[in-house]
Amino acid sequence: MAREEINSMTEDEIRRDFTAQGWPAFRARQVYQWLHRGAEDFERMTDQSKVIRQLLAQKYYISVASIEKKLVSQYDNTMKYLFRFADGEMVESVLMQYHHGYTICISTQVGCKMGCTFCATGQSGFSRNLTPAEMLAQIQAAQRDSGQRISNIVLMGMGEPLDNYENVLRFLELVSSEHGLNIGMRHISLSTCGVVDKIYDLADRRLQLTLSVSLHAPNDGIRSQTMPVNRRWGVDELLKACRYYSEQTHRRISFEYAMISGVNDSDACARELAGKLRGTLSHINLIPVNQVTGTGYHSASVERQRAFIRILEKSGLTATVRRTLGSDINASCGQLRRRRQEEVTGL
Repeated sequence: MAREEINSMTEDEIRRDFTAQGWPAFRARQVYQWLHRGAEDFERMTDQSKVIRQLLAQKYYISVASIEKKLVSQYDNTMKYLFRFADGEMVESVLMQYHHGYTICISTQVGCKMGCTFCATGQSGFSRNLTPAEMLAQIQAAQRDSGQRISNIVLMGMGEPLDNYENVLRFLELVSSEHGLNIGMRHISLSTCGVVDKIYDLADRRLQLTLSVSLHAPNDGIRSQTMPVNRRWGVDELLKACRYYSEQTHRRISFEYAMISGVNDSDACARELAGKLRGTLSHINLIPVNQVTGTGYHSASVERQRAFIRILEKSGLTATVRRTLGSDINASCGQLRRRRQEEVTGL
């Protein structure tokens, strides 16, 4: 019989499982808390009898993330991790320090299907979805290694969270649970390239997390060139879903906009974007595009960024340029895994 991944289970599911096997129900709470404190094997669960630990190991397994590689920025102590899972697949996470505490950006998939042309992750293709436990394991491994308590989570690493929707929903339930890491939804941001049907479903759940939408263009012509998802759901359809999300949750949406020189950084683009977003509950986060090998893209100049913001602000919108952390270690996700793959294959 195949073993079950116990750290993807809720406390209630573990309790029902234990009860069905004739084990005391109170053991479920104990085991659940061990799992969410980051226990990597059942032998560490010292309040369980030896017999129970052996039975647990026979029926279940614990997914863990081991550190394959770690980089630390000399500028701001940002830590970039390349994590390896039991099957050998690897993902990246980034731990960042802000005045309010530590934030981790985690991955939700190994690779990505979305194919955005400016993204390093998309160039490596898609391997598989991460389980809820594998998402949790990134946080636990970073906390254990850094010795810091993580208070904020961003689902903006490798992969499209809404393309792994059911596993992400389960992760959100686990990470916010009272007897788990207990990180509230208002301390969690989820980034999507625009999977419209799932945005509507997420809105109806009213989870109170922050939705971050990778927009990157004011119209279908530009966006479809750089983001294939736009060929299924155009800009206007996406923005309609975003307005619905704000109406249902009363939460401000963060629109991510990677400034690509000569592609989407003109005054005309700024004016068109302002027209599309005017009156929305939103913030525009301008991002200097990452210099990813093979894309041919270059970041817009600082002067262009400032001019872009001025136009947006004249229309009553709020916009800022995202603070760059870990610039000396290429802290954006996808590049470290790609280089590691090249080292292993010799390509």
